[in-house]
Amino acid sequence: MAQNVVVVGCGVVGAAIAYTLSQNSQLNITVLDQQLPARASTGAALGVLMGVISHKKGNALQMRLRSIQQYNEWIPQLEAATGRPILYNRQGLLNLCFEGEDLTTWQALATLREQQGHTLNLLNCAELSNRYPFLNLARVIGAVHAPSDRQVDPAALTLGLVEAARQRGVTFHWEAAVNDIQVAADNGSGHAVRVKTSAQPFPCDWLVIAAGLGSTPLTQALQQGVEIRPVLGQAARVKLPEPLSLSDFPAISGEDTHLVPLGGNQYWVGATVEMPTGDALLEASELVWKQVWQRAIAFCPALEQATVLQQWSGLRPRPVGRPAPIIERLPGYDNVILASGHYRNGIVLAPATAEKVQQMIQADALLGV
Repeated sequence: MAQNVVVVGCGVVGAAIAYTLSQNSQLNITVLDQQLPARASTGAALGVLMGVISHKKGNALQMRLRSIQQYNEWIPQLEAATGRPILYNRQGLLNLCFEGEDLTTWQALATLREQQGHTLNLLNCAELSNRYPFLNLARVIGAVHAPSDRQVDPAALTLGLVEAARQRGVTFHWEAAVNDIQVAADNGSGHAVRVKTSAQPFPCDWLVIAAGLGSTPLTQALQQGVEIRPVLGQAARVKLPEPLSLSDFPAISGEDTHLVPLGGNQYWVGATVEMPTGDALLEASELVWKQVWQRAIAFCPALEQATVLQQWSGLRPRPVGRPAPIIERLPGYDNVILASGHYRNGIVLAPATAEKVQQMIQADALLGV
């Protein structure tokens, strides 16, 4: 008998969950979002997928690597299924190292990654100048290149996941805010049985909360509040009179500022990390943005001639008092899964998150729960 799965939230994480679960013909999947897809934190991301170049260890690293491997398979599948191109930079990630930075840390990581079967290349300034002549290396002492890491357009990716999932029978409802979750007791545990919106109720055998910052009020409504707070990021899309390079080049990071090639002579620049102060509302700071912009110009002087086509900001969901992300059953409930609080890593962890959600649902199905 088919089971009803309701996913609340359709940023990249919710869309990835819907797409992954749609492979199971025994699941009837409904996705609810109070706005259109690829908004909120997904719409503000630059899609830089740090895997091998990350200093993460253990499961955190494996989730990143698994996700990037999945994207290598997903992107051509999604493009073929939807007919929509998805910008996917396969040139890797390049991290610039500046004066005062200890390169031995990167050398140790490169050795470790080699032992793990991955490639992390250390480049000197002569090699950088030859490969990327548009860079200003005045303060740069070297760089680290991860050829197997990636960058993807988050909005195009999310829309592709939505359309491909829709083709597989997933139902999406936009501008459908959840106003109530009906719960019943089942063997001593809470059991969500129905999710209500202003338009209609949706019965559920499984409820997956992937609503980012909207996850907190939903968990509070279930008497198991999980605190997730906003962290602000800013970015811009710019256009140069001429392209920086005639050949493709990787997404470049320097002092936590990203330069992402979009094709032709357009680029993304960003993103900041601005923490809230007390209970004050978090708003984009023009001063902080100017600092980011000046850092980008410092290592890529040609940006000084750029025209800003679009500037935006967005809030990333960061759990309070615990590591990000949160992928687990909601305490006290046997059929509510929380997949949220990804902070700055929602894009890179979306496929691995979806896989874990799928495993939790399938495990119970095998046990006959």
